[in-house]
Amino acid sequence: DSKVRASSREFAPPHRIRTDPGTNMSAMASLQMAGAPLVARRGSAKKASKALRRAMRCNAATAEETEAKLITYPFVKLIGQDELKLALTLNVIDSRIGGCLIMGDRGTGKSVAVRALSDLLPEIDIVEGDAFNSSPTDPQLMGPEALEAYKNGTPLKAGTMKVPMIEVPLGTTEDRICGTIDIEKALAEGIKAYDAGLLARANRGLLYIDEVNLLDDSLVDVVLDSAAGGWNTVEREGISITHPAKFIMIGSGNPEEGELRPQLLDRFGMACNIATIFDQAQRIQLVKNRMAYEENPEAFAASCKAETDELKDKIAAAQKILPAVQMDRDLALKISGVCALVDVDGLRGDIVVTRAAKALVAYEGRDTVTEDDIKRVIGPCLSHRLRKDPMDTMDGSFKVMLGFNKVFNGSALNNFSAAMEEGVKDPEEEKLKEEEEAAKEEEAAAPKKAGAWGGLPGFGR
Repeated sequence: DSKVRASSREFAPPHRIRTDPGTNMSAMASLQMAGAPLVARRGSAKKASKALRRAMRCNAATAEETEAKLITYPFVKLIGQDELKLALTLNVIDSRIGGCLIMGDRGTGKSVAVRALSDLLPEIDIVEGDAFNSSPTDPQLMGPEALEAYKNGTPLKAGTMKVPMIEVPLGTTEDRICGTIDIEKALAEGIKAYDAGLLARANRGLLYIDEVNLLDDSLVDVVLDSAAGGWNTVEREGISITHPAKFIMIGSGNPEEGELRPQLLDRFGMACNIATIFDQAQRIQLVKNRMAYEENPEAFAASCKAETDELKDKIAAAQKILPAVQMDRDLALKISGVCALVDVDGLRGDIVVTRAAKALVAYEGRDTVTEDDIKRVIGPCLSHRLRKDPMDTMDGSFKVMLGFNKVFNGSALNNFSAAMEEGVKDPEEEKLKEEEEAAKEEEAAAPKKAGAWGGLPGFGR
């Protein structure tokens, strides 16, 4: 009897799948998401997929409306943190710098600064309806479908969009980062199709990872591979696809929650250590700006629209000047000398310092790199690339500046005023002071002659 019942279940006709009007999602989609085995006729699959497409279009429209209504905190209203703002701006001017790592205390405006950067991003030309933000003219920036049409001579319909900024949440999975099979097309049309992931959406844009030091190691490896080569290869569920994934990687985190692996640190072009602002005037201004923004975001953004537009125009002009910026060979040799002196592994440090210095020159409207330009960017470009010594308490940026002074000025202690302001003192002056204090102590401790007056009690000692 059990065998008969089993065979009858095997050859039973497939059940019809109904759509749940309350959730606007088919029962087929729900079962598929739950991983349950499912058999359905082709007609019912098409009906179910139509309901699923309606729900997806509704969700997509809601997401676009929410994104359009969201007004980020204006970048020009950030108080202090000049090094961070400069690093982010230089990455917008030249995306080949390689992104920025922002580490600092909680509540110092790390994520606010990154999200505010979206208002400064320029528009780019894309192929309309393409999931990979493909360029209509550059084959190196085209997805598989656009590239095939381009090779066949099919005209590509061009459009424009703002440079995308994609956030990677901590709870994401590998298939959402890399992409996976398109279940909708598989059910409706019976074909294998690729559903683009976050790396595809971030192509020609920015990929922001908040709390990057807490991201799972396997996901870090996936992002690292794509960031290094500029391409993402997906091999899963019978799908084999390679698409461009050229993006600026920006990460932020709190060093108290854990350090990053050296391999991940080296992938970031620049790094900034953010500290809490203790200046009372700046703190008051920050509080006032934040309260005004929360009370009326539209009015607050409109009050600084002129400054934002001016900064956007300055960045656009810098991008045009950048190809014409020149650097003397002697400066390039000295940059390599600094990298070798402070034991920077690999050649990424040399390349990033050169690109950052040129971007800074273009940002200021000039066409020739000077020694001062290199000095302003070499700290954020090299400090995170130094080998870590747990017994060494010296800051990485300070080590880099010592190396810069040694190579460019002939002495590590030359132009030491900035270091002295941080509490680091010139050893020669300290030695003289110690000798003077020791001489005074010896003189005070010397025995007095009998009957000599030693002064009033409590004075002179």
